[in-house]
Amino acid sequence: MNTKQLIRDALNLPTTAIAYHISQLLTTFYPEKGRIESNDCAFNLESYAHANLCSLQLNGSIHNQLTTYWNSSVNAPYPMIENAWVEVIWHDQKLEVLQMNWAASMGQVRYYWIMADTMAIAQSFFAAVCEWNTEIRDEVLVFEEGTWVKNSELFHAIQGSSFDTLILQGTLKQEIQSDLENFFNSHAIYQDYNIPWKRGILFIGPPGNGKTHTVKALINSLKRPCLYVKSFRSHFNTESESIRRVFHRARESAPCILVLEDLDSLLNRENRSFFLNELDGFAINEGILTIATTNYPERLDPAILDRPSRFDRKYHFELPEILERSAYIQSWNSKLKSAMQLSETGIQQVAENTIGFSFAYLKELFLSSTMAWVQTMTSGSMDQVMRSQAKTLHEQMQSAPVESELTGADRSDASATEMATIMQTIAWVDHYQDHH
Repeated sequence: MNTKQLIRDALNLPTTAIAYHISQLLTTFYPEKGRIESNDCAFNLESYAHANLCSLQLNGSIHNQLTTYWNSSVNAPYPMIENAWVEVIWHDQKLEVLQMNWAASMGQVRYYWIMADTMAIAQSFFAAVCEWNTEIRDEVLVFEEGTWVKNSELFHAIQGSSFDTLILQGTLKQEIQSDLENFFNSHAIYQDYNIPWKRGILFIGPPGNGKTHTVKALINSLKRPCLYVKSFRSHFNTESESIRRVFHRARESAPCILVLEDLDSLLNRENRSFFLNELDGFAINEGILTIATTNYPERLDPAILDRPSRFDRKYHFELPEILERSAYIQSWNSKLKSAMQLSETGIQQVAENTIGFSFAYLKELFLSSTMAWVQTMTSGSMDQVMRSQAKTLHEQMQSAPVESELTGADRSDASATEMATIMQTIAWVDHYQDHH
């Protein structure tokens, strides 16, 4: 067998013939090997090796194609196997894996052939890799570019979000908590009454009013595996195939939380029907809690917005009224050192002067006021500084564009950045006051 030309020759075949051709060749030339083949996305060999659960070595007798991507979160490149023959050491066993990719009418096909001394070893290795990739530990499973990626940094970033620090109108917070805690605690009741154990909720409202914070708080409090979808778009697959992969993985991970942030931006005319079939079709989404958010409900199809079996409850996150603004301002004010704090009169005045502010704008008010106070120090009270900053933000709100250019993930990152900046500034002021 001429392994040097194996991949090249196979890729020259019609796409419907590649897998069969490779399978036939491997059977002919390695009859003594235990061999299995798969295109299951749970078999992510590189993730498994990256966790030091096996070691990989490229077979030098063949040209191996790797594609390098840029990981902006750690500012480093990382290679991904496209077409390659890999030698694997796993539990003192030597295996060989041929991985290939090719374009087909339904998107990019990823195929694997695993060869070992016995079929039992090959099957055990395949099961170990798939089980490890399917299990969600201290991480969030993020779907983007048509594939799932485990993100421990995102998991740890949301650990500071809780319902204790969340301010919402009326009893909204309590209603959401009770609703979803009851869902996960009521599996037996659903079974007794022959009701499908699944739930879909939709958070609706203008940006900056607590939807993302609520999602993070729910992830922390419910203690269930979380799958987060950034986009259905992919260079390798159709959006329909991406949607299929999302729900397939959610069913494998159930009971779990599936988060679809900015649902209106995820769906379009081409993928909407396929999405509806996966969400509420013949497949059983047992144990899946789907949480979707939208800033623009008018962009959603009525079949999504108004059909109870798809999203059973809609929770509306409106602009905070004076009671919520006052509670939010008091909460932030209590974190400041006494010299920086608003007076009781100042708190009331700021609450009254911030009509139309979202919680995000109130956070920005504290950030800009803190920076302004640092510049003026003792020449003005925080009451005066914040009144001035509130007036400036009012003017900016009136001239701001209707739509934000940030995606849901970007807004989340921006919010985290604002929070970090505020706390760093406060820490700097505390340090300054302690030493002057």
